[in-house]
Amino acid sequence: MFPSNSTWNQNATTFAYETQIGTNPVGLYIDTNNSIYTINKSNGRILIWMENSTDPNFILYTQLSSLALSIFVTTNGQIYVGDSTSIKQIIQFSNSYSNQTTTIATVSSNIYGLFVDLNNTLYWSMFSGHKVVKKSLNSNSSTMTTVAGNGSNGSTLNLLSRPYGIFVDTNFDLYIADSNNNRIQLFRLGQINGITVAGNTSPNLTISLNWPTNVILDGNKYLFITDCGNHRIIGSDENGFRCIVACSMSSGATSDKLSAPQSLTFDSFGNLFVVDYSNNRIQKFCLSTNFCN
Repeated sequence: MFPSNSTWNQNATTFAYETQIGTNPVGLYIDTNNSIYTINKSNGRILIWMENSTDPNFILYTQLSSLALSIFVTTNGQIYVGDSTSIKQIIQFSNSYSNQTTTIATVSSNIYGLFVDLNNTLYWSMFSGHKVVKKSLNSNSSTMTTVAGNGSNGSTLNLLSRPYGIFVDTNFDLYIADSNNNRIQLFRLGQINGITVAGNTSPNLTISLNWPTNVILDGNKYLFITDCGNHRIIGSDENGFRCIVACSMSSGATSDKLSAPQSLTFDSFGNLFVVDYSNNRIQKFCLSTNFCN
């Protein structure tokens, strides 16, 4: 939750390098204890940094594929990974390197977005399946329910095209980075038609997007968006949308630029972490009121 008009330092520090996270990283998650999770797709491992660590404290040898693209961690420490066309649950034993990996769902599409809501329901986006599906984790049933899109590629309010990152708020409203439609869609609980809350087709002029890949909300329900094709991060507040970091809209590898950014998230101090896909790094942009640099 950020005050209106919060700003972030425009020059990032590199939190993780290619030697740690491999090439073309995608997934990232920070839990309530400020532990940071990501996937090294090059060797199929999950890396975990505990709070204030500069090197991974744990490396889980999970043998994930090179298409392990999304990660979510629940409050009780259960890790879920979208690995190619399967969703895997990874249980780490007693803060050790050992773990147990179980496949809990098999689908027909790569999975770029995962989320577990307050009712312990797992949601995932099906990139080439053009829909978002959910499944209760409280049941052994294999039943999956489509909650947005219908599997057809399209741009009407009931359809999606290449859905990427997702977020479910406390009202169980679903936000989707509808990447190929260059928009952020909001599907309220039980509704089949989405509402465009950001992007060129929004009924209220908001901000232009180019292949958005991630969307999250803060406690004020302000949106933060990875605008991948424009190589920047967008945020909103009571005054509307604005670019918050990497605002040149050009790709680069300097500390003030990004190249095809993917996931984004915040720690409890308000510092912004971004997976900088083409630069093979994770960048940390400090909230301007902090002194983390």
